[in-house]
Amino acid sequence: MTGRRELAVATLLGAAGAAVIVGFAGRTWATVAEHAGGLEALNQRLSGRSLSGVIAALGWAGLAGIAALLATRGWVRVAVGALLAAFGVIVAIASPAAVRHAHVVATAGEKSNLARLGGEVAVHVNAWWILSLAGGVLLAAAGLLTIVRGRRWPGMSARYDRPGAAPPAGDDPASLWKALDRGDDPTDASSPGGTRTEGRDAHHGGDRPRRT
Repeated sequence: MTGRRELAVATLLGAAGAAVIVGFAGRTWATVAEHAGGLEALNQRLSGRSLSGVIAALGWAGLAGIAALLATRGWVRVAVGALLAAFGVIVAIASPAAVRHAHVVATAGEKSNLARLGGEVAVHVNAWWILSLAGGVLLAAAGLLTIVRGRRWPGMSARYDRPGAAPPAGDDPASLWKALDRGDDPTDASSPGGTRTEGRDAHHGGDRPRRT
């Protein structure tokens, strides 16, 4: 697999993982229902953002990291990969921790005084946290691939660059101004710093013969 394809794979993995993390953080991860005195006193739905604000934040940071992955190269790109891997690992750990029974009940209690009535509390957990965990794994995989192979990947403008190529001296605006200051004609190849002008007459090797 070429470096450009490896970069594309890492980008797709990271972007997909970060998008999953951000997208599913707004879903209802858990529902808390409390019954007191035979009546339902509380029915509260908690999203992933409510249960753990760090998850969505790291998802957005992962999307920004993917953009930086494309814009950097060398050791800077490897450092970006390390951050992406760390973001993914933290999300993968925080997602199941966010839906622990005790944590869900405590979060519901902070949002409503009814949760402190002391009645029977029932917690129902949805499966969205599993997708968030999977997104963290994808983001971490993109980061690890970047750490291992990122230094060999080309930059965004590498496809337009030729190794060792430099612009002609006559095409440099500064060189043209210097030639004009010296009184030279920058379009005359015989003048110092001048450039050769290609045209029909130059192609035929000189002036056209005059008709008699």
